[in-house]
Amino acid sequence: MPSAEPGARVRPADVEAWLADVGVEPLERADRDSVSSWDLVLDGRRRFDLPVTIILDPSLGLIVWAHYAPPINDMFRKSYRRLLRWNDEFPFAKFSVGEDERPVLAVELPLATLTGPDAVGLALARIVGIADALFDESTDWLFFGGKVPDQSDRRCRNEALLERFAPRLPELFDGTTTPATAGPVEVGA
Repeated sequence: MPSAEPGARVRPADVEAWLADVGVEPLERADRDSVSSWDLVLDGRRRFDLPVTIILDPSLGLIVWAHYAPPINDMFRKSYRRLLRWNDEFPFAKFSVGEDERPVLAVELPLATLTGPDAVGLALARIVGIADALFDESTDWLFFGGKVPDQSDRRCRNEALLERFAPRLPELFDGTTTPATAGPVEVGA
């Protein structure tokens, strides 16, 4: 494990240990040059099967990003306005559009904040919490015709992760979401 000192070198093995600590198992890992990435699938309490990628560049930091929705194919101005509004409402997570026109939701963690599993776990919980909070506003992107299929038999595969970090993200997990109050990614215990 790296030391808890800001700027300590973070290795891929550290990230894997942190993911195990927060109860998240990656689907696969890829390495290219000095950059490592892990693909995950996370569930919220409302939003299931959210594809998430973690990218570690040991010289810069870590990015947690989700393919938030399929490519946007409706009136672009309306969708872009929605993404810009969400960027204002959730100041410590950012929405963008990938080259393939897919909306992306990201949380960036500079090296100085990577002091243990709580930093990564809190970022993952923040991504899932935002996806849950915006579920109703996103159904037109997520489901054909905006019609949500019956998910009553689905159970969150990441409940332990959400329970662990919900007290630190009450604006996302107490049922009274007030996005503008969403605070920064906290680090440490």
